[in-house]
Amino acid sequence: MMIDLEHLKAQLLIEPSTAEVISEAGDDGSLLTPAAVLFPIVLRAEGCTVLLTQRTAHLRDHPGQISFPGGRVEKEDLSAIHTALRETEEEIGLSRDRIEVLGYLPEYRTGTGFQVTPVVALVQPPFELSPDPFEVAEVFEVPLDFLLDTSNHKRHSLHHRGALRHYYAMPYGEYFIWGATAGMLRNLYHFLAA
Repeated sequence: MMIDLEHLKAQLLIEPSTAEVISEAGDDGSLLTPAAVLFPIVLRAEGCTVLLTQRTAHLRDHPGQISFPGGRVEKEDLSAIHTALRETEEEIGLSRDRIEVLGYLPEYRTGTGFQVTPVVALVQPPFELSPDPFEVAEVFEVPLDFLLDTSNHKRHSLHHRGALRHYYAMPYGEYFIWGATAGMLRNLYHFLAA
């Protein structure tokens, strides 16, 4: 699926909204931790890519997983955009002046207790990154066309907390993109297909 940036802008939410919420299996509705992530679409000459991180293996939340840059809302954060940009700068050193925020995807509630606001943005090369070695094992890019191609959306299941859970994954080379990251990518696919 080739991405039309004008169509993308038109489909995204202009403000964060809980009117439509995506919930993972295991989200029991208990107290959730507010968070925001940056969904960074890099404007490469050969085609758009998505900038992703691999979390370090020692982290308490989602160790070793592929994720968007982002994290918990801090009390000084003024908005989901502020959280996403602050966390992106802290985690991978991507400067705010290379980022153009387009809009939002619906809130995504994880089975691990987070209510995440995905902030979709364009990233203009060239840029330099300086990943925080405590949080980020690696930063890499995946072609957006690959991530939006439903033939790359594989169904998996696992037993977790006494129940069989189903989820999507998008294996890409040595990377296993799954969980909330794959869920948000599929949500973008659905928005663009509308």
